[in-house]
Amino acid sequence: MIKFAPYLYFNGNCREAMTFYKKCLGGELRLMTVGETPNASQMPAAQKDKIMHATLEKDNVFIMASDWLLPTEKPVRGNMINLCITSSTGKQEIEGYFSKLSKDGKVTYPLKEEFFGTYGAFTDKFGINWMFQADKPKA
Repeated sequence: MIKFAPYLYFNGNCREAMTFYKKCLGGELRLMTVGETPNASQMPAAQKDKIMHATLEKDNVFIMASDWLLPTEKPVRGNMINLCITSSTGKQEIEGYFSKLSKDGKVTYPLKEEFFGTYGAFTDKFGINWMFQADKPKA
């Protein structure tokens, strides 16, 4: 089953923002810092407490977010939100959507396996940023 959610980027205040949204909306908040990931040693020390990935989920509310981690750019209005499609059943479910929606757009991150599952991103032909993520198959 796929889910559709906004993916928000923050300029170092993701924890604060997502905590605020939880207070307002309720639900379960999950936060993962850069320092808690397998890639922590490859990231600058100043990034270790930044949020790599956060989710807030309650009933039909599903919001994902992270701190902006690209050192060469800053978040500005227009690049602080992506549309994200997730799958709990694996890569196969999202491959077709990724292929169809990215046609005539610009793939910024090919759909491939990562430590947390499958991930890919693109900007579609209309200038909308999309992200796709599928959980690792259960062992």
